[in-house]
Amino acid sequence: MKSTFNLLSSGVLKAASAASILALGHSAYAGGSDTWFIPLTESAPVTNPNSPEELAAPWVTPAGIMQKNIVSLREIEDQVLSPGQSIIRVPGLASNASMIDMMAFDDSGEYLFLPHETLVGAGVTRYDFTMDEAHVLFQGDMNGAQGDWSNDWGAFDPSRWTPNGTLWLAEEWSGEGRVIEVLNPLAAPEDIEIRELHSIANVSHEGINFSEKFLRPIYYIDENNSGSVYRFMRTNPKDYTKGQTFVLVVDDFAGDASRNWNDAANAGQPRTGLGRWVPITDWYGNTLPGITNPFEVTEGDNRPGRTAADDIGGTPYGRPEDMEVSRLRNNNEVIYFTATSEAAVYSVEMIGGNRVKVGVLVDGNTPKNLGFPGTTGVLNSPDNLAQDALGNIYVIEDAPNGSSTGGDIWFVRDRDNDGVAESLDHFMSIRADGCEATGMIFNPVNPTQFVVAVQHPDSTNLSNVQDGLGDSVWSFDISYVDNQRFVNELKRKLK
Repeated sequence: MKSTFNLLSSGVLKAASAASILALGHSAYAGGSDTWFIPLTESAPVTNPNSPEELAAPWVTPAGIMQKNIVSLREIEDQVLSPGQSIIRVPGLASNASMIDMMAFDDSGEYLFLPHETLVGAGVTRYDFTMDEAHVLFQGDMNGAQGDWSNDWGAFDPSRWTPNGTLWLAEEWSGEGRVIEVLNPLAAPEDIEIRELHSIANVSHEGINFSEKFLRPIYYIDENNSGSVYRFMRTNPKDYTKGQTFVLVVDDFAGDASRNWNDAANAGQPRTGLGRWVPITDWYGNTLPGITNPFEVTEGDNRPGRTAADDIGGTPYGRPEDMEVSRLRNNNEVIYFTATSEAAVYSVEMIGGNRVKVGVLVDGNTPKNLGFPGTTGVLNSPDNLAQDALGNIYVIEDAPNGSSTGGDIWFVRDRDNDGVAESLDHFMSIRADGCEATGMIFNPVNPTQFVVAVQHPDSTNLSNVQDGLGDSVWSFDISYVDNQRFVNELKRKLK
């Protein structure tokens, strides 16, 4: 069932000083924004499965932010409430049966695509805001459990609406590291057409994003503890099937690219500073001599893009996951990516040609809630990233996953927009048992709305939680926060 909007405020938020509150109204929003809310001072305590909090308001937020449930397994599977609707639940996978992950809006903001990160039988559900309906567009046949991936997919983690009006999905930890393109994502489910993109290296995909530059580079990562960062330059800007693939190499890194980021061979090796994009294919996508074919899965190597990166010394990072593309104050393009194992978010600034400068946006040394009361929350397993219409970055944790305190979402305060945060401010915290938050994304035509998924809560496992709410998607509206100047700036940005 849909819940009504809930206004949440936490008593711990009321302790901010008058000076800090006043500062919220005096931001210039040149480049990055100042903190537009009063930060939390602690992570939320986790509640029991199907608790009133999980059902009505699973998030603790700053005052004035409204939340409502728009999709849940319970609602869609109740055919009395939702006749004819569908959503993916793979039999036998308990709380991991649906695994809604990194969602994507279409350009109109009318449709939201929900990828399913399941072991087998992965697919995508489309939610229609106008009709308030959810329908599965396609799903694998689940034969991957027997090793047959010819008509099955595993662990669809990223989904991304493309500049060509198509939808990309890609496999992370299961399947074969493939990228699947839905050619007509707004069509009726029975008319959906898909294809595998053999031009994108087979890796453990999570962060995939598109540049706004000419030829529109496509950036992506390999989610592994020796994972690399990739760039794909299309031969034709409108054609995703041909192009040249590069891997990020930091100039001063002299470790072993095939080993984990924190292996003894890599301890103390620089992974920031000047670097370059090193090709592993030619302009037409042909593998260069001496390099593993990054697009050919073999019996012994189902992530050959990783092997190809190792062949040219691609700099390894600790589980790089999500990625956002933005611009710095100097107008250089920058990509931000999370490194979950390192509790850090890196920046890669494009400085001309194939040259880059790698830095750190936030890590464990970044001050928290600077100028406000502090927080006992810590940056733990940063996973997803989101970006609002003003270019502000939000960091979403891969937690709690069984912890007694909820996973958090953090606002990156980078007022001078130089790619180094001045503060990491505690924005939201989740209290649904056994879950993680994922897929935070802002509506492209309604900049005060964003959505976040609650993935694999204990309530998805119907064997343990009868009539569990399960995986769900929540919509947030920030129109009524005290800082109306920030709200107005968001709205003006899209005009």
